[in-house]
Amino acid sequence: MEKGVFSMLYGYYMFDWTYLLVIIGLLLSLAASANVNGAYRRYSRVRSMSGLTGAMAAQRVLHSAGIYDVRIERVSGNLTDHYDPRSKTLRLSDGVFASDSVAAVCVAAHECGHAVQDQVGYAPLSFRSSLVPVANFGSQLGWPVFVIGFLFSIQPLITAGIVLVTLAVLFQLVTLPVEFNASSRAMRMLENTHILGGQELAAGKRVLRAAAMTYVAGLTASVLQLLRLILLSGGRRRR
Repeated sequence: MEKGVFSMLYGYYMFDWTYLLVIIGLLLSLAASANVNGAYRRYSRVRSMSGLTGAMAAQRVLHSAGIYDVRIERVSGNLTDHYDPRSKTLRLSDGVFASDSVAAVCVAAHECGHAVQDQVGYAPLSFRSSLVPVANFGSQLGWPVFVIGFLFSIQPLITAGIVLVTLAVLFQLVTLPVEFNASSRAMRMLENTHILGGQELAAGKRVLRAAAMTYVAGLTASVLQLLRLILLSGGRRRR
């Protein structure tokens, strides 16, 4: 009896191979984060030939797209830049708002890309916005619900936890085309407005590509986490 219990605990806590999925996801996320931080630091030291700051570039890009009702505000933090479609506000971080670097201009233009998506009714952006409440709900409660169900062998809670986590993963999946499209729009607008040119555009693409890969890595990590929950749930049912 004692040997059987020991074997079960040893198998679960010492040789649970599903932890490898978590580790792989973590390593991918760390690598993507290091890559985008490296690219941003490199090109944040390169001044754009136009001399425009992130805020100035954002305003020119928005006006070139016929957008005049979006406010540009400064927000604290590092790479906390985002566009809020509810208030029509484009918020640029400290390192982007007043910087005239290639990296700052590209990040600002990327957020303008989201504003353009909002203006033209880009479907994936609208769908992502509609998913925000359920995605937040799923990311906050999915794991706790699953763990409680798993510990007390309550299958409905285990299933509910997996469904909630799946909703959060769905949000990340929809985010990918939104982000890639915003970057594509950003590069076209920077070229058309002559804010960047030549090698600057190539550098900008590297910055935005590195940023996009953080979303890919984040989605991959979340999918691996979801796969782990499904595998754990299957193991519980077999026992």
